[in-house]
Amino acid sequence: RAPGSIGSAFPEHVLKGKKMAGRMGGENFTVKNLRVALVDKDKNLLGLRGAVPGVVGRLVQVTIK
Repeated sequence: RAPGSIGSAFPEHVLKGKKMAGRMGGENFTVKNLRVALVDKDKNLLGLRGAVPGVVGRLVQVTIK
């Protein structure tokens, strides 16, 4: 669908910051203070206690402070 009119008669251009359609997602998120709940070296598993954003199966980078 077409967006229709996005600017008004005055100032005769689209104002900066006008909300329009575009891409969403692709950002990186940092979650701090998660607890390590499980370490299994045989299966290369690391279990974290807490909410981890993202879809199931997505790769997660874990860093130590």
